Parts: sequence; structure tokens; C-alpha cells
Amino acid sequence: MISLVDSHCHLDYYKEPGEVDAVVARARDAGVGTLVTIGTRISEFPEVLAIAERFENVYCTVGIHPHEAASEPAVDRAGIAARARHPKVIGIGETGLDFYYDHSPRDRQAEVFRTHVEAAIEAGLPLIVHSRDADRETVDILRDYPGLTGLIHCFSTTRVLSEGALGMGMGISLSGIVTFKNATLLREIAAEIPADRLLVETDAPYLTPVPHRGKRNEPAFVVHTAQHLADLRKVALAELAAATTANFFRLFTKARTPVAA
Repeated sequence: MISLVDSHCHLDYYKEPGEVDAVVARARDAGVGTLVTIGTRISEFPEVLAIAERFENVYCTVGIHPHEAASEPAVDRAGIAARARHPKVIGIGETGLDFYYDHSPRDRQAEVFRTHVEAAIEAGLPLIVHSRDADRETVDILRDYPGLTGLIHCFSTTRVLSEGALGMGMGISLSGIVTFKNATLLREIAAEIPADRLLVETDAPYLTPVPHRGKRNEPAFVVHTAQHLADLRKVALAELAAATTANFFRLFTKARTPVAA
């Protein structure tokens, strides 16, 4: 059986009683052995951490999404790094820039982004970067911090971002967007990403891949994204799964490989 990692999902967004347990169980049955539930608000970090603590194969991150940069309580580098000392916290973010929606002022987004970068360096953990309509600005900020480790999550834009991130030694994580009919450029770039830098994710409950478009996304569906990428790159699913899983554990060194794997 294949063993995959959903490197980015939001389990705290499943609110119905027993829903998180069912989602995690379906992921396990589909061969998704490890999940990372991502922090988007410092104020809700305890809830995210509590989910990770409940499941042996679930980890989490701590961070403020750029949408929330202006509305969340101010937090400094040390405050983020302190929360990241918990053994279940394996990364910093998601953080970054979103100039598509501009839910927070751009200067505030950049300030919070830099705080997270500095926290990741202090904590010695990878950074999970969100970037939308801000490729050049994202790369410019990241280049100010040589030696930073991390990945561009849910990559769906241009070679400015992919080549910039790869040139800095970062990884690229692909979501169900790569399966969408109109994602021609993304598929071209996805085929070119070095095999040792590629990860997969769902961003669940959003961005449901084909063939489940119209349904709410969940970590089990990362299998479809992986299969699409395997076909695109002309490799077997087992090879794609093994590579992306190895890449995940090489980047997120606090995470433990599932015993079954």
C-alpha cells in the first residue's frame, strides 16, 4: 500500500461532532499516514494543537495567515518560537503575503511575515509560506534570510516564485489545483520541479481535486493529487508517493515516520 503525507490541511475547520476522527480515519484507510494541521490564527492555536495531540499521526504548525495579519493579537518572534517548542509543532506558518484579497494592509502583512521568518530561524523549524498575487514581493523578503528552510504551500502561480524558492533550497507543495482543467501553466511547472523538492497537500477542506470537485475536500483526497502528478511526471504512483513522503520527513525533522511505513 502507498504511504502519503498531507503536508497541509485544516482539521480544526471540521466542526461537527466526531468529524475530525472520521476524516483522520478515512485518510489512514486511503494510505495517508501523516497529516499536518496548519495554524492560521495565534488566538486559535490551542485548538489546533489539541487536535495534533489527539492523534499519533497528526502534527501541527503555529502561525498567522496573511488574511489575519491585522486582526490577530500582536505576537513577536520569541512568542511564536516559544509555542513551537511543543513536540507536536513541526513548522512555522502559514504566513506570507496575499495581495489578491488584501484582507490586511500590505505593510502589515510584510511585517508579520518577517516576524514569522525570524521565528522559524530561531526555532530551527521550516517555514510554510502562503503567496498569492505577490510572487516577487514574497521572493524578495525570503532572500533577506539566507539559509532559511521551508516550502511554498499550495503553489499555483508563476516561475518567479517557483524558481525563486527552489533557488533558495525550499520545497514546493502542490494541491488539488494541479488537477483543475484550467491549470495548464501550473502543470507545466509541476512537471519541472525536482523530485527531491516536491510535496503534496490538500489544503482541506478547500481546493478539492478531480474527481471529487463539488465536494468538501479532506486529507484522503491527496491520493488523487498524487496520482495526477505521477501521471504528469510519467512515474508510478508508488514512486511519487515515496519521493514526496521522504521529502516531507527530510524537511520536517520533528515529525516521526509512521511505524507502519
